[in-house]
Amino acid sequence: MMSNPLLDFSALPRFGDIRPEHVAPAIRSLLDEFGALIKRLTASTLPPTWESFIVPMNEMSERLGCAWGIVGHLHGVLDIPPWRDAYNAMLPEVAGFYAELGQNLALFNQYKALAASPGYAALAPVRRRIIDREIRDFRLSGAELPEEAKPRFKAIQEELSMLAAKFSENVLDSTNAHAEWLTDESQLAGIPSDVCHSARAAAEKDGKLGWKFTLHHPSWLPVMQYAENRALRERMYRANATRASEFTWNDNGQEKWDNGPLIGRILALRAEEARVLGYRDYAEISLVPKMADSPAQVLGFLRELAAKAKPYAERDLAELKTFAQESLGLDTLEPWDIAWASEKLREARYAYSDNEVKQYFPEHRVLDGLFSVIRQLYGVEITASEAPRWHEDVRFFRIEKNGELIGQFYLDLYARDTKRGGAWMDSARSRSKHINGITTPVAYLVCNFPGPTQGKPATFTHDDVLTLFHETGHGLHHLLTRADELAVSGINGVEWDAVELPSQFMENFCWEWDVLSMMTAHVDTGKSLPRPLYDKMIAARNFQSGMQMVRQIEFSLFDMLLHHGITHADTDVPIKQVLALLDDVRREVAVLFPPDWHRFPHSFSHIFAGGYAAGYYSYKWAEVLSADAFAAFEETAGKMTPRNSLLDRATGERFWQEILAVGSSRPALDSFIAFRGRAPTVDALLRHNGMA
Repeated sequence: MMSNPLLDFSALPRFGDIRPEHVAPAIRSLLDEFGALIKRLTASTLPPTWESFIVPMNEMSERLGCAWGIVGHLHGVLDIPPWRDAYNAMLPEVAGFYAELGQNLALFNQYKALAASPGYAALAPVRRRIIDREIRDFRLSGAELPEEAKPRFKAIQEELSMLAAKFSENVLDSTNAHAEWLTDESQLAGIPSDVCHSARAAAEKDGKLGWKFTLHHPSWLPVMQYAENRALRERMYRANATRASEFTWNDNGQEKWDNGPLIGRILALRAEEARVLGYRDYAEISLVPKMADSPAQVLGFLRELAAKAKPYAERDLAELKTFAQESLGLDTLEPWDIAWASEKLREARYAYSDNEVKQYFPEHRVLDGLFSVIRQLYGVEITASEAPRWHEDVRFFRIEKNGELIGQFYLDLYARDTKRGGAWMDSARSRSKHINGITTPVAYLVCNFPGPTQGKPATFTHDDVLTLFHETGHGLHHLLTRADELAVSGINGVEWDAVELPSQFMENFCWEWDVLSMMTAHVDTGKSLPRPLYDKMIAARNFQSGMQMVRQIEFSLFDMLLHHGITHADTDVPIKQVLALLDDVRREVAVLFPPDWHRFPHSFSHIFAGGYAAGYYSYKWAEVLSADAFAAFEETAGKMTPRNSLLDRATGERFWQEILAVGSSRPALDSFIAFRGRAPTVDALLRHNGMA
């Protein structure tokens, strides 16, 4: 069995050796080993201690988590049939094991016995916090349920895991299924040349002439922004808006990739889970481990932001409609015109386009600039290294300080048909302290950017750069931890509505001249970003910020009201009810109203296939924290004469020490106050969005 590469924890994952057929034997072996450990620990008549009980539980949990994490990672970045089958075959067993683990009353009693023992008071505060959190999580997992209720609770967890996986697969499959084939070059008018080259290459790969445009973000968004062909924009908009719905069919023309029934089932199961555990609704369960106290507090927070932002959004839309009518000849601004008309307005008002800026962000310069920011803030060095990879485009890096290894990360930047959409950071290994020393953390950083074309390096839009900095912020939170206890190191256990603080914090540096001037070089001429063009970008920074903010509030309110409003569901929730709620939310806060056939919830993977159920508000919640934290750097720079760079090492060290290093060893609010010297305020967020 040790020949199975998934069971080799001695070094980095052996991606060159791991095969789908390794999954079932490896995971079953670890499940059996974990089960045997639990039986031994719960059968012991000796009082549990940290060393005899917590340490072996943590170590076994880390081994299973690492192995299953590799499988889940490959399911996300290499979603070919063998890996999909291997993942889905074991998913019920893994979900069932964790459901049983959370309901194991004997194990729960061991934690409670440790908390009640004389030795508990002598433990370090962080260890007491870990034990208290475990007890909380056992209660949320149904450990105190009557025995007759536990099988049903376990079945709910298993079914929810399978539904989430199927939801994500439906989104990917329906995204891959649609393509727009163009053979007339005149139909390409307005679309950037590098996007057209990629479309030509995609067509050639399929053995066809012409150009192939897909619903993957690097292909879809430029069409919506730049294509003069209105009919093409309409077709692409409709295809994207109806992904994974009753309007999408697979290749045999019979089965649908329809997430509507899955949504109804997921909501019913979550409502049942809440009722079984004694909560009013799933939103209440979701908020137990978060910073926010109640759904009412979250709803109040979102509606307060909406009240401040909606007048700006209405102004943004009125300006766009007037421009579209007077300058573009569009009496009616259709949904598929919004991105195109907005780009035209940006060009007219600020005399530049996203595509013009994109030419100054070749990949190598962006990465050099990103690593330079990290070096200046924290005094660490990032160097390329070698490791087994799952794809030839993946790269690997080391982070060191004074020659000491701190962490390592994989970087997978380019979009692929076999890769789920979006961008994310995930843990490959967490920092922990063992008898033999420190295990350093390892992270995955994954994006979906366009790759190199025609022998030229990949070039990124400024939004792409923001995304890269965002995910790197998550990565630094994981990699720069100084917490030695596995359960609180890095991102482990951080309140969900605070976990976006380090990521959104990093985005702010992408607007600083000191940063952009060192990370830009025109892809053809090599010249740095001109200061006049930068000044135009800054002037346009809050372009349509009102519309953007109410859009995020719309998603957040929909998510919270959806999970707060369904208190019981004897049958699956009708998708009409879900869509009606979304319409109600839009009438309250939105300024843009899509067509009746739009099916946004069907691809809202964050809340139906990710960890954001009744938690999508955390993006705006954490944005308050991140903007206020960045204001500390602004204040430090503003005190210097002449004004100093925001890349201040002393402030960076404090941010590292008080925010990044501590993980979840203390509440996130305590960490913020330790860094800022006070509780957070919304002022910096409003100022950064031009709403002060």
